[in-house]
Amino acid sequence: MPASGYAPPPAPPSERGAWLLACTIGALGVAVLVLVLAGVIGGTHVVAPPAVPASAPTPAPAAAAPVSTAGVVARTRAAIVAHPSPAQQRMEARSAIDATQTHISRAWMEGFYPIYAVTQSTFGVNWLLLASIHRQESAFSTAAGTYHGLNFAHCCGGPMQFNVTNGGTGGSAPSTWDLVADSYIYGKRPVHYDHMTTKHPSIYDDFDAIMAAAHLLSADGAGYTLNESAWDAAYDYYGHDAAGVTYADQVLARAIDWSQQGFCINCGIEPKMIEAVQAAYGAPVLAALEAEEAKAQAARRIKGRAAKR
Repeated sequence: MPASGYAPPPAPPSERGAWLLACTIGALGVAVLVLVLAGVIGGTHVVAPPAVPASAPTPAPAAAAPVSTAGVVARTRAAIVAHPSPAQQRMEARSAIDATQTHISRAWMEGFYPIYAVTQSTFGVNWLLLASIHRQESAFSTAAGTYHGLNFAHCCGGPMQFNVTNGGTGGSAPSTWDLVADSYIYGKRPVHYDHMTTKHPSIYDDFDAIMAAAHLLSADGAGYTLNESAWDAAYDYYGHDAAGVTYADQVLARAIDWSQQGFCINCGIEPKMIEAVQAAYGAPVLAALEAEEAKAQAARRIKGRAAKR
């Protein structure tokens, strides 16, 4: 204690620490505000669909020509397609346009956009054609049973409804799925997506199945352009039958609609577009199929009369 007997007043505390703390909190607040405004914090990160290569024109009707079955032969060139029985095709055709009435959310679809982008860049197939088949086969994977078991015909399963039973007996020939199952190795798998299986390949894994479908379409001639080649590939994808013609008409019409009007998850197909695609590509093939069937029926009648003699 000093000689005077009085202690000196204590020195005021330094305000430096408080200022540093205040500045740090302020800086953090500004950073959080920026992230919020950018949608990183407190908002939904929206995934945009892949870019569309080009808007496809509405197809013009095919020029009238004599009906010939040569076109049917030409369109059966692909060896890696499934061939459902007539009974299976009739059952499937009844629900071809609307596989489900479930409203499909944008958040659900955002999980598929990165996959569509990889398939388009890997195999050169317009993602709208692929997405249209995805819609036709499983309503964007929302149809009941998409991720387990097989369909009503006990032949096909998964988001893209691959046939796993049309191989030869005893494994003598590969099924449609067997031929393209390893397609996933050609593209980079997205880090995250719904229904990623633990083992690959799997018809129930979205990436594996969609990559395989894109490979199949590419092998059948589909490319970036939504034209007759795309129709042929869709026809091959389903099977060569009157129901297959309807399927290809609907798939391509939807894809062209999207290219012109923008991708619309829950929109139906414009009837006039289906008519245009059918007139340009489907009608000649259907006429040839009908001519071939009429010829076969006539041959059976002749054979039947001969047998009665």
